[in-house]
Amino acid sequence: MPNRIEDYAVIGNRETMALVGRDGAIDWLCLPRFDSPACFAALLGTAENGRWRIAPCDPAPRVSRRYRDGTLVLETRFETAEGAVVVTDCMQRRDGAKDIVRLVRGERGRVAMRCDLVIRFDYGKDVPWVSRLADGRLCAIAGPNRLVLATPAPLHGENLTTVADFAVEVGQEVPFVLTWTLSYRDLPGPVEAAMVIEAESRAWQAWSDRCEPEGEWTEAVRRSLITLRALAHHETGGIVAAATTSLPEQLGGTRNWDYRYCWLRDATFTLLTLMNAGYSAEAAAWREWLLRAVAGSPDKLQIMYGLAGERRLAEWEVPWLPGYENARPVRIGNAASGQLQLDVYGEVMDALYNGRVAGLDPLGAAWDLEKVLVHELIGIWDKPDDGLWETRGARRQFTHSKVMAWVALDRAVRGIEQFGLDGPVEEWRAVRAHIHADACRQGFDPDLGSFVQVYGGKQLDASLLMIPLVGFLPPEDPRVRGTVAAIEKHLMRDGFVLRYDTGASDDGLPPGEGAFLACSFWLADNYVMLGRRQEARALFERLLALRNDVGLLAEEYDPRAGRQVGNFPQALSHIALVDTARNLSRDANPAKQRSGHPVP
Repeated sequence: MPNRIEDYAVIGNRETMALVGRDGAIDWLCLPRFDSPACFAALLGTAENGRWRIAPCDPAPRVSRRYRDGTLVLETRFETAEGAVVVTDCMQRRDGAKDIVRLVRGERGRVAMRCDLVIRFDYGKDVPWVSRLADGRLCAIAGPNRLVLATPAPLHGENLTTVADFAVEVGQEVPFVLTWTLSYRDLPGPVEAAMVIEAESRAWQAWSDRCEPEGEWTEAVRRSLITLRALAHHETGGIVAAATTSLPEQLGGTRNWDYRYCWLRDATFTLLTLMNAGYSAEAAAWREWLLRAVAGSPDKLQIMYGLAGERRLAEWEVPWLPGYENARPVRIGNAASGQLQLDVYGEVMDALYNGRVAGLDPLGAAWDLEKVLVHELIGIWDKPDDGLWETRGARRQFTHSKVMAWVALDRAVRGIEQFGLDGPVEEWRAVRAHIHADACRQGFDPDLGSFVQVYGGKQLDASLLMIPLVGFLPPEDPRVRGTVAAIEKHLMRDGFVLRYDTGASDDGLPPGEGAFLACSFWLADNYVMLGRRQEARALFERLLALRNDVGLLAEEYDPRAGRQVGNFPQALSHIALVDTARNLSRDANPAKQRSGHPVP
């Protein structure tokens, strides 16, 4: 039985990320990047598809774990009848090499331990050639990939697995360092595990110490910001939506997608959250990534790109992996990269506008890009699109898409009005007014007293909660209040918000997915705007209770199973957590975060 999704913690080096279970197993790791093929893929298969476990021989140790304060350095404590040990895990990068560092330290008694290392490159398929180097390190090679293991523990082979049986006494430390490099490059030198752990701890602490306090939720906010930073590539500036692929939206289901790419929408939300938290360097890096990624013809704008701005993200299925708890298929790549989603124009324009408001160094190239994007949007805003949720059916006239098209024109007009930029402001004002009137006329249903998912439809959609958050209508507008009331009545299950209702099953949940966590946070933001702070706080605290023991969230929550579902850790969930905490801990209007008035 695999670990539950919420049983995982993560470590990373801002190039990739590993999932570490409560059982001491690294079940997912892609090298050298987030979107590279996995060398440990047990998450989507079995141990035979690659994993690295270090744990007591006792089959049922008591387990507790934590991150070192303000860091991505993980400490897992195992306690048995014979004693207790702590396994400290972290990652670093150096000179083209990536190091996974694991240090076992004895705390009490004498504990028998076992290390099981199963390396399988290319998503669990390729068994490497393993040899012993002259300096005693173990070397595993397959094609361009090489992993080198350094440890004083006695290693031997068993059934294509590298094994070490050893014991740890009080005060004793046993290090393990697994280093990835390209197989045709010189071997990297060894590193001292304890020194790497201390260096990584200091670096993460220095970054997180800049996080402004958010009252009683400071630690939750800090952990979410650390997670978001870990999902941002240190060199390209690209921000991935999650570290995994194909973790299902429904246990055993088929909605299994690859999230290891940079969605303009999710990256923009991340940018705004980091910028509001004072992390302008990350915001500037994302802006540079954006300008590179979307450079070229504006009619070729994609909703997502690779970490370095790659555009071809062809989707294919992995036949040899059975999937997480048999949720098939396992998908690599994402066909949604070819979709038309009009809302991304609004997200990008909003992010660049708020960057100016926040005082990022002006870039002429950014405004040049914005003018081209607005010109393109003016020609297509009234066309049907695939929508925020990336439906794979026919394109439709999604109300949220029109609202975000309005946002794009609104932020363009504000750029001219507030910063003296050049552009046809009168034309843009006229188009802005036309889009607003069109969305209010065709996207609002008087009988329901609510905005609806698509023009002329009756179905609700939680994305409509963004209407007051982006400043499209004020919260006191009766159409906003009616939309919130309709979502409360029709899209809430067990106190959480669904994205939309695809046809209720016997237990009232839509087939195919759980409650979408970001949407539930958006409802809490609406409560704050409506003056319903007590309800906002209660909903926020229910959402905080869904985090795992180290403060991490996946994309969705399945109230039936009481489990997190979807890819993990999910940037959008942590973004929404930070924003709602800020809204509750400060007197500022939540819409100020999205409509040109950053929270002070």
